[in-house]
Amino acid sequence: MNTHDLHGYSYEDRQGVLPILTKAFTHCGGWVLDRKTTSASTMEFKLEIQLRSIMELYSSLVASGIELTRIAHATLTDLCTCRQHVDRAGEPNQVVCIRLELNFLEDVTLHSLLMTGSGMA
Repeated sequence: MNTHDLHGYSYEDRQGVLPILTKAFTHCGGWVLDRKTTSASTMEFKLEIQLRSIMELYSSLVASGIELTRIAHATLTDLCTCRQHVDRAGEPNQVVCIRLELNFLEDVTLHSLLMTGSGMA
């Protein structure tokens, strides 16, 4: 099974975004397989979701305030298009794997200022 990579970012505080994101995953029937912090400002989520629920995932991600990259939008749009064809072909339970890498830019900016010894921090 292929994994679809999505990249996004948020200027919001991590502690505020994570509960909203977790709710978005479960609301659309996604299964979180793995959740890990890969750096001080980056988290990675691996999940599986039925293709028929991909549009709900897409709208939930956008509604959560996460900014998706252009490639992530294109990937989700392609999956939504595939969903329409799979529904017609009679395979509504097909499962897709998603890997979402989320960067928290506020943390990066603050960390960069502290590391450079800026007087503004």
